[in-house]
Parts: sequence; structure tokens; C-alpha cells
Amino acid sequence: MKSLRPLLLVLAGLLLFTGPATATEHLKMSTTTSTQDSGLLPVLLPAFEKKCNCKVDVIAVGTGQALKLGEAGDVDVVFVHARKLEDKFVADGFGVNRRDVMYNDFVIIGPTNDPAGIARAKTAAEALKLIAARQATFISRGDRSGTNIKEKELWKAAGIEPKGSWYVEAGQGMGPVITMATERQAYTLADRGTYNAYKGQKTDLTILFQGEKGLFNPYGIIAVNPKRFPYVKYDLAMKLIDFVTGPEGQKIIAGYKAHGEPVFFIYRK
Repeated sequence: MKSLRPLLLVLAGLLLFTGPATATEHLKMSTTTSTQDSGLLPVLLPAFEKKCNCKVDVIAVGTGQALKLGEAGDVDVVFVHARKLEDKFVADGFGVNRRDVMYNDFVIIGPTNDPAGIARAKTAAEALKLIAARQATFISRGDRSGTNIKEKELWKAAGIEPKGSWYVEAGQGMGPVITMATERQAYTLADRGTYNAYKGQKTDLTILFQGEKGLFNPYGIIAVNPKRFPYVKYDLAMKLIDFVTGPEGQKIIAGYKAHGEPVFFIYRK
């Protein structure tokens, strides 16, 4: 037994030496479901993870919930799309260093026979009025996501408080809501990125209203404030922010397509 002691000490030393060097650091990121459901994150994050020898643990929920996770200090960085809520998140001291990442737009999709006739609408609010008048089934995210917040703005602009059996609040992410709308041949508000990823094989719904200025859909990324939550991985969060807003990340975002069409667009600076 006495003769084995030096060997055990050597092995213990090797474990202490090799343990930290081989450990993979994890970064927790809360984000809206559209970045995940559109298929962007699976092509964007591996390049960053390889470059920084880390793993990004993604929590894909609605923007409202994603920001709540940041407010609780449960994540290191948030990647969302509701500018007013993002600015409040920063102003309240929960986040720092918000940066623009990309944008697309919202569209209203529905069955090709368009029973409410919204294709003839001149504004998104008018399209919703037609849906309400017809009591055609409308599937709402109902989850305080960026899409849900935009939808509520449009209903308010239409002067309508939607309610009744025709108005369904799913409480689900963008992908499941498109699937539900497809199954029920209903209308819904979707971000163009997720719709492009789903159209064809996963949905036969079509874009019936688009192009209004107010349907602009910008995405931002924000580090959780290390002064409020000293344990967050601020340095690694900033590396991710620099990556997705830098040349390498922006090139990946601009080049990502679904069914041959761009999903997100980058800001020209």
C-alpha cells in the first residue's frame, strides 16, 4: 500500500490539472421562440460555441417570459423582439449593452380561400376588423411574446377587444401556433421567419396581408446586468453579443434561408 501512494498523488495531480482545462463553459440565453422555430439558432450558435469553447443553453419562450428570466437573474443574456419592453428592461437596470441584431416583419397568414376576405384590406387593423366581423377563427399566441404584443397593438388600432369562441389564445410558441392555425384553417399573426421555415411541408396557410410599416419586427440582444447579478457570465455574454452583431455572425444571419428565401435581414451600417 505504501508503494502506491506516490502514484495516487500523481493521478490526483493530473485530475486537478486536466479538470478545469477540459471543462466546457455554459452560457444561459433566454430568447423568443421565433429564433429557434425559424431554424436560425441551430446554424448560428455552433460557430460561436466552437470559437469560444462553450455551450449556449437556450430557453426559447415568448419575449415577455424571456425578459422575466433576465429580471430574475436566471439567464446571462436575452435575445428578443419587443423594443419597448427591451428599453424598459435596460432602463430598470436589469440589462446592459443592448444592440440591434436583425429584423424581419410580421405577416397575417390564413387559409388560401380567405373566408374573411382580408387580402383586400388596406391596413392590418382593417384585416383584423374583417376577421372579427366574420368571426373567422383566429389563433393568438396569448403568451406575452413580441408577436402577441404586436397583435394586441393591432387589435387596439382596430378598436376591437377580441373575444368569443372564434378567438383562441394558445399560450404557445410561434411554431406550434402556426401548426394549430393550419389544423383549424385559421388566421394568425406570424413573424415572416418562422412562417418561411414552416410553409410547404408544415403549413398550407398563405400570407394574406403584409407590407405595412407598422409590422416591422426588429430583434435585439442584451447582457444581463452584472452589477445587479454578480454571478452572471457577463464576459461570455458580451462575447456572444459581439459575435452575433459582428461580421461573422451577421454573415451567418444574412445567409440563412428557408425554402430559398431569407428569414432575417441585417442592418446596413
